[in-house]
Amino acid sequence: MSITISSRYSVIVMSPNNAPAAKAKPGDIVCFETLNCYSERIQTEDDKMSLVPWECINPATGPLYVEGAQVGDVLKVEILSIELADYGVMAVGPGFGVLGDVLQEERTRILPIRDGKVLFNDRISLPVQPMIGVIGTAPKDGDIPTGTPGTHGSNMDCKLIGEGSTLYLPVNTEGALLAMGDIHAVMGDGEIVICGVEASGRITVKVDVVKGFAAHLPMLLTKDRIVMLSSAKTLDEAAFDVTHKFHAFLCNALGMELHEAGMLLSAACDLRICQIVDPLYTVRMELPLWIAKAYGFEMP
Repeated sequence: MSITISSRYSVIVMSPNNAPAAKAKPGDIVCFETLNCYSERIQTEDDKMSLVPWECINPATGPLYVEGAQVGDVLKVEILSIELADYGVMAVGPGFGVLGDVLQEERTRILPIRDGKVLFNDRISLPVQPMIGVIGTAPKDGDIPTGTPGTHGSNMDCKLIGEGSTLYLPVNTEGALLAMGDIHAVMGDGEIVICGVEASGRITVKVDVVKGFAAHLPMLLTKDRIVMLSSAKTLDEAAFDVTHKFHAFLCNALGMELHEAGMLLSAACDLRICQIVDPLYTVRMELPLWIAKAYGFEMP
């Protein structure tokens, strides 16, 4: 079954109290039509980010109720395609991002997207690498703004969450309540000035429910790696958290011995920064997929 959720249905908090915009069965194909992170409030280069109301920042389309998803399950989200609008927006200024202390005034750029490239300036065009900045399930308790990442996913701004990858998210409430948005046409690791090339678009995914697979943090499967993501107040905290939990994953899922698993993390795995501009910072640990296959392990 194919389902489309209009961008008219969007939330600014991930919450178990959000009313579902649609319902799906495991195996269904769902298209999420999304606004850009400014809710389309920036239309010209005279428009400034500071004038966009906070309640319009990072809208996520949804949520989607997935039948059969129960607390303790894992929601499997296969990202089939990401279609971009024909332009992207970047907005920077004082107080925003890592360079907010040196940028003295606000600037906005409207960047055309043509033939698979972002026309950044008259010298360079950047190949598009569409990714989803905000994608998550409802947290167990309370409301968490869509701009804040966590164990439920949401604003992780991981550039690997794109076409052909599969995201595994903990289910914390009945139906999971999946929502997503904040597409980037392209973004570098770190998202240094608090934005990638922000675009509206359409995200088509396949949803499924996985029973009996413990995912205490969001996990991602790409064509060549298994990834775990963690978000915390500091990079140190996020790095330590994802390292310890990925180490436990190696021991439990692959059956590796404690010390050998630690050595493998140091010898063959990569610890990388996703973003350092959101209320919580996000890092990821990457394991080459061929190593998991050498132990006979496959993600469900």
